[in-house]
Amino acid sequence: MKKLVLIGGGHSHAIALKKWGMNPLSEVELTLITNVVKTPYSGMLPGYIAGFYSFDQCHIDLPSLAKYSHAKIYIDQAIGLDLEKNLVICKNNSPIPFDLLSIDIGSTPTVLSIPGAIEHTIAVKPISKLLQYWHQLIEEIQQNPQQKIRLAIVGGGAGGVELAFNIHSHLTQIYQQANQPLNQLELHLIHSGKRLLSERHPSLSRKVENLLKKLKIHLHFNETVDQVDETQNSIKKISCKSGLTLECDRIFWVTQASASPWLKQAGLTTDKRGFILVNDNLQSVSHPQVFAAGDIATMVNYPRPKAGVFAVRQGQPLLENLKRSLEEKPLKPFIPQKEFLILIGTGDQKAIASKAWFNIGPNSLLWRWKDYIDQKFMKQFKN
Repeated sequence: MKKLVLIGGGHSHAIALKKWGMNPLSEVELTLITNVVKTPYSGMLPGYIAGFYSFDQCHIDLPSLAKYSHAKIYIDQAIGLDLEKNLVICKNNSPIPFDLLSIDIGSTPTVLSIPGAIEHTIAVKPISKLLQYWHQLIEEIQQNPQQKIRLAIVGGGAGGVELAFNIHSHLTQIYQQANQPLNQLELHLIHSGKRLLSERHPSLSRKVENLLKKLKIHLHFNETVDQVDETQNSIKKISCKSGLTLECDRIFWVTQASASPWLKQAGLTTDKRGFILVNDNLQSVSHPQVFAAGDIATMVNYPRPKAGVFAVRQGQPLLENLKRSLEEKPLKPFIPQKEFLILIGTGDQKAIASKAWFNIGPNSLLWRWKDYIDQKFMKQFKN
């Protein structure tokens, strides 16, 4: 009996588990190790922040999915690997043996190098922790809507921009319902580049910047945060290299992604940021018994941004190569698309569509299209 172990319940693994359940291999014992019971779908997270979706609408129930795929499940955190003995080292359980291993644990924003960032900011990943903080914040504002709130978002990529739109949408709605002035909310977006969404076409950057300015969101460009402190009355103070300082009640950290350090420490070959280097078959370049997909993997020949669209597309080819490896068949290469469409929700049930130099919106038709795509993706895990 061969042992296939999956670490993490990311998008690629969720798809692989579903499809394995539909067509399993005999004589293979499947195990899932995950530190969360419900895994969020990143495409619907901004809509959840805005209040458009319930928790269950945008979360995949991993125990149910494991049951469907006849997988053992350990609710535990992987903290290391023994690649000589093929063991997964867990925080709470005994080491778990494997013949074949797949890793899909996502990424976290880079905060380690900034003094005070870990202690005094809210990282957007892991998403489960972000949502705990978000629920607390909503509760505080609902209980005391007369009190002014100052928030900052560090990072002006797609994640930071969408978070700004949707935080603004939900909180202004709360103030309106409480008959409070909208200037109760002060929202800052801090970005180290000279324009937002710097990986996309400049025309999209201009459009998004104009929309955020209309909402009176304060934009700070070419600003690198080098320290975060907390005052005696729990106010957070952001200090930038330029000399800019900002005082806020909460800071959301949405900067460039980084990887868990235990992967490199285990001996896997990684890129400069610690992500597992994989070949065209989504297989570790240093350890053929290890596969990786989603944000945690960097394809040597096809490096791509850390975006959910790639994790979703990798689910099927990952499963196929895991099965082929177990059956000792030749593996099949996967080539990700170069240009990809993004749909940015603007917090008002409208969206902007962007691909290469082309962008359109925001309008409600694009939001309905985005909503349809997201709901369709989640529907496959609901029954």
